[in-house]
Amino acid sequence: MPEKNNSSKPEMVVIGNATLYLGDCMEVLPTLPRVDAVITDPPYGIGADSHAGKAENGWTQWGVGGWDSERPGAEVIHAVRQAGKVAIVWGGNYFTDVLPPSMQWLVWDKGQRNFSLADCEVAWSSQNKAARVFTYSRAAALQDGKRHPTQKPVALMKWCIEQAAVPAGGTVLDAFMGSGTTGVAAVQMGRQFIGIEREPKYFEIARRRIEDAQRVQDMFIQPSEPLRDAYTQVTLDYQERES
Repeated sequence: MPEKNNSSKPEMVVIGNATLYLGDCMEVLPTLPRVDAVITDPPYGIGADSHAGKAENGWTQWGVGGWDSERPGAEVIHAVRQAGKVAIVWGGNYFTDVLPPSMQWLVWDKGQRNFSLADCEVAWSSQNKAARVFTYSRAAALQDGKRHPTQKPVALMKWCIEQAAVPAGGTVLDAFMGSGTTGVAAVQMGRQFIGIEREPKYFEIARRRIEDAQRVQDMFIQPSEPLRDAYTQVTLDYQERES
């Protein structure tokens, strides 16, 4: 696992079509070209990093605190949404004072009512399009394996990429990468991905998840030249020696 990145230069890791940065997004964003879409889920400043109950009662102990003690400032949100032709910001309801009015809001309907947690979550979108709703249960979301307290489902992030109309081979940016779900979705859909995360623990989790997704994706890519088995290669070598 990487050590806490205290240097002024963010660490960069390239995994196939994904480029990951361990560092502060405000240091990385100025170095990047504008992408097709920013799809991100910033901290809301609601203490989600410290909500867990006691371990003996079955609550996950995440072990990384402080990252949700306050929300990013207006200048950060502005820089993030300007980084893409399209911007989708989950938790947009926590940033209505810094995000401009928009026609489109995206809703994740969790398909459960009268529960102690929220029935849905909402994202602000920069697009001048109709609002859209994605229904996906909490139980289905947990099948991804929860590695972060505010982790979104891979299926939801794929839906966001579709809503943003990111073209094949286009680039998706997540400035608050967390455990890397947006990156997994992008890789699985054949898109380029740029992810930024400042917490080493979650950066490492994201790196492993995206590596796994890239490895599976590579299995379905046709090689540029036909593969040769051992018998064919030996036969060709023999024919070359005889000629």
